[in-house]
Amino acid sequence: MQHEKNHFIIKITCPAVSGIVAAVTTYLADNSCYIGEMAQFDDDFSGRFFMRAVFRFNDGHQGDIQQIKDGFADVAKAFEMTWELHDTREPMRVLLMVSKFDHCLTDLLYRYHKGEMDMTITAIVSNHLDLRPMAEREGIRFIYLPVTKDTKVQQEAELMKIVDDTRTELVVLARYMQILSDDLCKQLSGRAINIHHSFLPGFKGAKPYHQAYQRGVKLIGATAHYVTSDLDEGPIIEQEVQRVDHVYLPDDLVATGRDTETVALSKAVKYHLEHRVFLNQDRTVIFR
Repeated sequence: MQHEKNHFIIKITCPAVSGIVAAVTTYLADNSCYIGEMAQFDDDFSGRFFMRAVFRFNDGHQGDIQQIKDGFADVAKAFEMTWELHDTREPMRVLLMVSKFDHCLTDLLYRYHKGEMDMTITAIVSNHLDLRPMAEREGIRFIYLPVTKDTKVQQEAELMKIVDDTRTELVVLARYMQILSDDLCKQLSGRAINIHHSFLPGFKGAKPYHQAYQRGVKLIGATAHYVTSDLDEGPIIEQEVQRVDHVYLPDDLVATGRDTETVALSKAVKYHLEHRVFLNQDRTVIFR
């Protein structure tokens, strides 16, 4: 997200009670801030309130964002808020994970170069060497972490070390074809996005296109979701579908599905980069 003036994004979730919007907007206005964009949602089922606002300091006012943060703590405490405040001048640090398929990685890198993805790529990690030339052409650090049953624990520990050392904030599994351990999923909770090549909750696990062919589906899809210890059951961020018919063989479904995978993943990553996604138990709230 690019702005002529420096903008900040505040994300808030808290119990749904009266006075939240008034308290937030009054606080920002009293501190010489202008709100250019705001969205909110009240979930009647969970009793939670969600809000995202984009603001800047008024023209001619040299604001102190740290002072804004410190002062907002009192507002947050009064409403039992969980909140974040982000500076749009600081792109999110993202680590990409791949195996052998290159279409999702290619699409993310293309959108990154076109300015659609405001992020800093910390590294590309893979359990295969197939996509190393692509990373090297892009001038991006490539890290080879082959995984076997005997080395899985060690390699996942090395992965977390890389995440910590590079100050990575988001991990994107761009067709990374390894199941992460429960422990790693917990460590990456809320900050790892996977693309699964089916319209979840249908056709979980391996070879979903072949499963779809066996069932004779008329729509195939792709689902971008947060990674959890339950395979392909994390909170859904984005889904795309494509119509097919009886003439499509499994390989045809695979080829057609590449488009849905790239679009679903790129949208999900973009939403996350722009701080538009809120976790709401096993679901998500997304302010598009």
